[in-house]
Amino acid sequence: MVRTVQRLYAQWRRRYREVALAQGEVLVRKLEYRIGQASLVGDRPFFDPAQFPWITSLESHWKDIRAELEPLLERLQSIPNFQDISQDQSSVTQDDRWKTYFFYGYGFKAEKNCARCPKTTALIEQIPEMKTAFFSILLPHKQIPEHRGPYKGLLRYHLALKVPHPNQSCGLRVGTEIRHWEEGKSLVFDDTYPHEAWNNTNDIRVVLFVDIVRPMRHPDAWLNRGMIQLIASSPYIKSGKENCLDWEARFETHQPTES
Repeated sequence: MVRTVQRLYAQWRRRYREVALAQGEVLVRKLEYRIGQASLVGDRPFFDPAQFPWITSLESHWKDIRAELEPLLERLQSIPNFQDISQDQSSVTQDDRWKTYFFYGYGFKAEKNCARCPKTTALIEQIPEMKTAFFSILLPHKQIPEHRGPYKGLLRYHLALKVPHPNQSCGLRVGTEIRHWEEGKSLVFDDTYPHEAWNNTNDIRVVLFVDIVRPMRHPDAWLNRGMIQLIASSPYIKSGKENCLDWEARFETHQPTES
């Protein structure tokens, strides 16, 4: 009897979660037009980095960030795959060729990861309304298929740290526009446009990957922050925090690979 009740309760929780997520997605999609209209930086696939004054500081210190990245790449096999941290990413990646080293995620700070990269962390913490930040590592010949982000109230930022040659074989398409990363340079885009990325080279590509709150007019800016708070309390974000803590501990004990 007890097991039957437990099974029924588990089924109910799964169903409740599915319904809640589906209803939440419907609400978010209805908000997208309003978010685009209230955006202080426009509504387009890519944005001019000059619209974001804080980018200058990151670009001027990109070599400091790259220097803290290099020792981590010597331990590449111990860095988790994206879907191992964020399970919802399994719809776009299931292999071991997209790796992530997390610093921040919706209020959660990966303390041990940040301690290994103090200069990078200090620069990240200066970004206004930063919500997530991590090193995004694409291994050779990795293809990220077309997909779209879940919420238009955020914008995505890439600072290129390690770009293979030729860089024309490594790129990002957002909507109908294509960009290629350049070391020390930035890309800012709206990931709710259909987008895909690829690394058709024999080397790895690494960017500092950051999500920021989209600058918006009031009162829509307040509504936007409220929605982001709801996202932060979602099961996906909570499980990502737990997974990150687990991988932090594993990384701490993993020895560098032999060159």
